[in-house]
Amino acid sequence: MANLDHIDRRLLAELQDEGRVTNVELAQRVGLTAPPCLRRVRALEEDGVIKGYHAELDASKLGYAITVFALVSLKSQAEESLRQFEEHMRKLPEVRECHMLNGEIDFILKIVSRDLQSFQEFLTSKLTPAPNVASVKTSLTIRTAKQLPGVPLELGEF
Repeated sequence: MANLDHIDRRLLAELQDEGRVTNVELAQRVGLTAPPCLRRVRALEEDGVIKGYHAELDASKLGYAITVFALVSLKSQAEESLRQFEEHMRKLPEVRECHMLNGEIDFILKIVSRDLQSFQEFLTSKLTPAPNVASVKTSLTIRTAKQLPGVPLELGEF
């Protein structure tokens, strides 16, 4: 875990909430002048605490009407088999997240698709024939009640 002081944590909280804030505005919000604020942000980037900046896109406005979670079990849990499956998932743009789990299920995937027909085609032509796949169970998202990026950064904790 990175050794962060109160100001670093406030910088992270502000940037996580609003990644497009200007350095001058960010500095004002955390009580710094612009040059030391920029140095601190650059240091957080160089240390890998800040991994990148992203725009939050509206999937439905871009034609992706459905989100599906898939629970995938593999035939083998040998490290090479796991790596092959993970590499295959990295190549599929519809797979937005891929997490290895412990327990009965090996992976959970978050998949976006334009419609049910497109998802069915993806499922039968790309996911189930993937390396080492034993079974796939899917659940279609009906609605999303909460979706937050990042991690909790409550300033009261600092």
